[in-house]
Amino acid sequence: MNSKSNHLLKGAGLGLRRSFLNEILQNPQPDVDFFEVAPENWITIGGKLGKQFRAMTEKHRFVCHGLSLSIGSSDPLDEAFVLQIKKFMATHGIDHYSEHLSYCSNNGHLYDLMPIPFTAEAVTHVATRIKRVQDILEHKMAIENVSYYTFAAAEMSEIEFFNAVVKEADCDILLDVNNIYVNSVNHGYDALEFLNAMPVERITYAHIAGHFKEADDFLVDTHGAPIIDPVWGLLRHAYQRFGVFPTLLERDFNLPPLSELVAEVKHIKQFQTETK
Repeated sequence: MNSKSNHLLKGAGLGLRRSFLNEILQNPQPDVDFFEVAPENWITIGGKLGKQFRAMTEKHRFVCHGLSLSIGSSDPLDEAFVLQIKKFMATHGIDHYSEHLSYCSNNGHLYDLMPIPFTAEAVTHVATRIKRVQDILEHKMAIENVSYYTFAAAEMSEIEFFNAVVKEADCDILLDVNNIYVNSVNHGYDALEFLNAMPVERITYAHIAGHFKEADDFLVDTHGAPIIDPVWGLLRHAYQRFGVFPTLLERDFNLPPLSELVAEVKHIKQFQTETK
């Protein structure tokens, strides 16, 4: 098994959306160092859109961030789907694949990311499935810390569970800064303590995003709003403590003009430059 090192990624990235694909092709954005796509949304795309996407991957570095692998599910692992991802990554020269530490199926898709119980049994179950995915892909994948709104069961804390899975699976990390902040508010823990406990040597890249404030003690991870100052502050802290790592802006709906997204990408790059 080989593991692509994170020096292959650099700087600040942006999630690619079909709504501004043509705009980027016509007006390249030099401040965006890499793009992210959900492979599920592009594997079967052909025709003009498929050609446009291929034109993008020929010119720019891309990463894959999955939505539907359901790594924590009790359903059988969809190995045929993993092989599709492997082929897609090879076709487009993509080196990095990540997924959420959650599940989204139970005898059928649930269309949401559900929390995995924080138990020793779940650690072993999930780590075994991650290792199988890595065997098929023939390189390591990254696992993302997710937002969640209820506990299924808990024998350990969220960070203890996350770190145990990563260690047993020997996988990499996609660090989601906004998810740490959202969970710290919703579940009453210290965001800096959580962040400081992350095994920095495994971080491939990071996500940063906006969220919706339902109440003072309840936030919803929407990826549909600008990033707020406390989340920017967490990212700055992470750079100062761990060193600069590649970081991607997530924005999934309520999409503003591309120029506004690029402005937030530039903000990431400013933090990275100031920390070096």
